[in-house]
Amino acid sequence: MESKETQVLGERKKALEEQFFARQEKELRERVRRQAEETARREGLAAASGLRDPEVLDRLAALGLDGESVAALGLVPLVEVAWADRSLHDEERQAVLRAAEESGVAAGSAAHELLESWLEKRPGRELLAAWKGYVEALAAELGPEERQTLRQELLGRARAVAESAGGFLGMGKVSDAERAVLADLESAFR
Repeated sequence: MESKETQVLGERKKALEEQFFARQEKELRERVRRQAEETARREGLAAASGLRDPEVLDRLAALGLDGESVAALGLVPLVEVAWADRSLHDEERQAVLRAAEESGVAAGSAAHELLESWLEKRPGRELLAAWKGYVEALAAELGPEERQTLRQELLGRARAVAESAGGFLGMGKVSDAERAVLADLESAFR
């Protein structure tokens, strides 16, 4: 028969083991939850930005960016190029909406509604200033290859918008005003 002391020690041992395993289980659940959140954030970033490079997506996620912030980040260059010559042609409007949709900005979303308002009325210069400040800070946090990938992704769609309204049948000619806006946008990545 067990002594009372042995029984008490056995109960304490069991309580300690249960506490230890409960803590281990809680830590494991927390780690799984964090990994699921990080995966969802990266997927949201990819869907909203059109970026596919996993290293760039990981870096953006680590900086605390989410799909909505990157979606807005990708829309400003499109809008700036479309309004470069102070008027918005229907071809440019359609190119902006198409590029936004391709980068994950769904009709009816808050980002899409914001974009629609910018296409109805040209936004003030403070939008471009805010975008440039944001991109400069973000670019400073990225490595050279990541910065280059982000630049190509964001400005590639803007160039497509610039090319949408010029030249023969709306293909290929970029106006001097659009070229100047593209150069200004690109300067934020240096």
